[in-house]
Amino acid sequence: METLGSCLTNKYSEGLPGARYYGGNENIDKIEVLCQDRALAAFRLDKEKWGVNVQPYSGSPANMAVYTALLNPHDRIMGLDLPSGGHLTHGYYTAGGKKISATSIFFESLPYKLDPATGLIDYAKLEEKAMDFRPKMLICGGSAYPRDWDYAKFREIADKCGAMLMMDMAHISGLVAAEEQAQPFEYCDIVTTTTHKSLRGPRAGMIFFRRGARASKKGEPEGQTYDYESRVNMAVFPALQGGPHNHQIGALAVALKHACSPEFRAYSKQVKANAAALAAALMKDGYKLVTDGTENHLVLWDLRPCGLTGSKMETICDMLHITLNKNAVFGDASALAPGGCRIGAPAMTSRGLKEKDFETIAAFLHRAVKIALDVQASHGKMLKDWKKGLEGNADVAALRAEVEAFAEAFEMPGFTRASVDA
Repeated sequence: METLGSCLTNKYSEGLPGARYYGGNENIDKIEVLCQDRALAAFRLDKEKWGVNVQPYSGSPANMAVYTALLNPHDRIMGLDLPSGGHLTHGYYTAGGKKISATSIFFESLPYKLDPATGLIDYAKLEEKAMDFRPKMLICGGSAYPRDWDYAKFREIADKCGAMLMMDMAHISGLVAAEEQAQPFEYCDIVTTTTHKSLRGPRAGMIFFRRGARASKKGEPEGQTYDYESRVNMAVFPALQGGPHNHQIGALAVALKHACSPEFRAYSKQVKANAAALAAALMKDGYKLVTDGTENHLVLWDLRPCGLTGSKMETICDMLHITLNKNAVFGDASALAPGGCRIGAPAMTSRGLKEKDFETIAAFLHRAVKIALDVQASHGKMLKDWKKGLEGNADVAALRAEVEAFAEAFEMPGFTRASVDA
């Protein structure tokens, strides 16, 4: 946060280290190269085999840069369906066929989905679809998938259908760095990530790309090399972005150094433990979680069996000063009227909470559901009527007071009591 607020925000530096379009970037070059070196070190990558661009403003621009670099307009891609836990930038159409994301506007996208019985990726149907659709790029990674990824299986499918394989590890990159999740780099051609989720850095993005020798395809001469580096760099600038945000790159360099520390590994291990504790406590109360648990940093809670929507759960939790987000679950017709919510463990783990504390959070959430259902019974399911039942509600006020008292026992990173009082 100190680096984000530094004078690094004031320098234009279009181009790459050693090849800028502005003068006076000698120190900026050193910072960006340091950030690149630390990024490779954080994920244990050989500089001869992998490179990284640290200029993307965030994860969505990073993904669009990859598509711009390696695909032609209307090329085919396959990513996890948005209601199955995927991300908009992996391609999404509404049920009516409306193209929502730029990915679907400029490229032809066909999603793969979950097994409705287990909530897990259906690899058999994924392979069948991929062999019919023949995408040029197959994408793994998602924004609300509580399980790890079978990269070997993805690689096998990508090779069968002739696709490049990209991993968007935005949500789990911190866990990957800490070796608390499977490692995508052995199998993937391109790996993208945000830097502000489980990696606990500034809001920015990175693109990792293979470099050096590659296996020759059928009909090619020997001695082929990957050409991703120049294409990715050109796509980031000048194709899609202007000057990089040097304060972000400097702050990311700080975060990546921390990601190599024993403290960060302990933090990542605690994130997983806390998410698991929350999942277990919610399921003990009889709630349905997608995949019946988690093995990463988040839980995806299916509220449909309760008779609640994700929007109502988010609304009442906001009133209680509990922040979570409404989220589509498999089978939802619309991401705007979702049947579930998503809860992550990294932020509260950064405040020092342990497993028992997350069990307390689960108890708060259980009481929130009870209040929401009671109000729904007394005032009706219509959202405007339901909200009226929450206004001045004594149960809401009592629970909010308990939540506030609980939260005040933990430090908030970036804030001191003096700054709050001021």
